[in-house]
Amino acid sequence: MDKVFASLAVSVDGFITGRDPGPGHGLGDGGILFGWYGDGDTPSRLFPGFRLFEPSRSVFDDLAGRVGAVVAGRNTYDDSDRFDGAGPHPTAPLIVVSHRPAPPEATDKQTFVTSIEAGIETARAAAGDRDTAVMGGGVVTAALRAGLLDEVILHQVPVLLGHGRRFFQELPAHIGLSLVDAVPAPGVTHLRYRIER
Repeated sequence: MDKVFASLAVSVDGFITGRDPGPGHGLGDGGILFGWYGDGDTPSRLFPGFRLFEPSRSVFDDLAGRVGAVVAGRNTYDDSDRFDGAGPHPTAPLIVVSHRPAPPEATDKQTFVTSIEAGIETARAAAGDRDTAVMGGGVVTAALRAGLLDEVILHQVPVLLGHGRRFFQELPAHIGLSLVDAVPAPGVTHLRYRIER
C-alpha cells in the first residue's frame, strides 16, 4: 500500500528554516540546512542539479523515486515563490492545503484544497501506487493529528539555529516513533522513523 511520509531537513533544535522566512526568502537565514544538497561529488539521478555525497545521494534518490504526489501548506507554497507554477518534485503534482483561494498564478499542476484530509485523499488518488510526500511544519503536524502520516524522515544537520519555523507544532498527545534506518553522511544524518499506531 502507498505510504504518506514527511521528509525535511531539520536542525538539531528542530527548525526547518532560519530566522525571518517569507516569500522570496523561504529558508530565512537557514540555508545551511540544505548545504548537503550541493556539497558532494555525485549528481542525483532525479535532480541532476543536486550534487551529494554518495550516502546522501542514495537516501535522497530512493525517497524522490517513491513520490507520486506532494502535499504542501500555503506558507511553504508562498515562501517557495509558488514553485514557479509547478511543484517541488519534477514529475509529481502538487496539492496545496489552504483556507485562502488559489492565486491567479496557480497552474493545472497545482490543486488547492481546504483540509489535510482532502489533501491526502487527492494526493493518494494522483499518486497511484506511489507514495505521497508531505512538506511544511503545519501540514505535517495536521497529518500527524489526523493519523494520516506513516513515516517521518529527518535529514538532521548538525547545527543549532535557535529560531525560525519549527518542524512540528503542538500535538494533542505524544506519538511514538520506531527508528527504521539511520544513515550518517558528511554534513547530515538521515533518520527514518515509522509512526507507531
